[in-house]
Amino acid sequence: MAFKGTVAIEEAVVNLEDIAWLSETAALYAPSNNPDQFRHHALSQKLADIHDQRLQRMDAEGVDYMLLSLTSPGCQGEPDPTKAHNLAVAANNWLAGEVALNPSRFGGLAALSMHNASEAAAELRRAVKELGMFGALLNDFQSVGSHSNGKKYYDGPEYHAFWEAVQELDVPVYMHPRYPAGEDIQPDGKYGARRHLIGAAVQFHLDLSFHIYALCSSGIFDNFPRVQVVVGHLGEGIPFNLWRADHWYNKPVKKATRPSKHDYKYYFHHNISITTSGNFSTAGLKFCLEELGADRCLFAIDYPYDTIEEAQTWWKDVDLPSAQKRLVGRENAIRLFKLPIEP
Repeated sequence: MAFKGTVAIEEAVVNLEDIAWLSETAALYAPSNNPDQFRHHALSQKLADIHDQRLQRMDAEGVDYMLLSLTSPGCQGEPDPTKAHNLAVAANNWLAGEVALNPSRFGGLAALSMHNASEAAAELRRAVKELGMFGALLNDFQSVGSHSNGKKYYDGPEYHAFWEAVQELDVPVYMHPRYPAGEDIQPDGKYGARRHLIGAAVQFHLDLSFHIYALCSSGIFDNFPRVQVVVGHLGEGIPFNLWRADHWYNKPVKKATRPSKHDYKYYFHHNISITTSGNFSTAGLKFCLEELGADRCLFAIDYPYDTIEEAQTWWKDVDLPSAQKRLVGRENAIRLFKLPIEP
């Protein structure tokens, strides 16, 4: 049976004319103190390209549509609130302009500064209502304070104004990993002597899964039950730990004191969806389908950090029932993000 092309929803971009903010992260893949050097790095060029090689590869491999988002760490890496807000506004304006050049193939997810919940809500509202974006992507915690030594997570009551706006606008929030910052990467910090652990192989899912567990257990989804959060890389490992997490979270001593009404699996069935971005494991996907249900699993690539060719070659060979493959490959994303394309 012939399938329509995939819809890929965790696909990164950057504006080369506004790239200085990326210098700390870029130093990990293009060591240099000169932004003019890393802006010419091959990965930077792939991030910046939308309408040329990216689109050609999409056509060649069978990707119908991409949701684009500012590459990590985005606004979350900026500890200065004013600079982070300005970056969000500029990035969203730029991305909306790029999407407008080819809206049948591309959509956008908003970048947001999370220093202040009300300001984040206002920028999300602008991005959705005025710029036509389909949700937001947040790169884990918000760096704050001198030398980025502080972290803000979004599970506390100070962020209720943000989640209230997410629910009102009825758009998903994609939670994405980021590199550590501040004291964590100093010589005596958590990753200082363990820099080989930094990045997608280990650190990304360890750090972001903490944040997702915190959101689920905080009561956020009880207060705002229609909020939808998307987590990449097959759920940052959480689906494979759900039985054990709930086994302990449901014990009487925990139930008596926990902030949330329900256990983790409940929220993964009602508020969390997962994607295949950068985790092209057929066995892993099948486990997630069994654990969470086909409606909660979506396709993504993680381009350009992973290639369109590798993702599509894997996906074409995945042996799933036709109805499941259509749901995961495109229909769930179209429904969840309300994308303007045919299912």
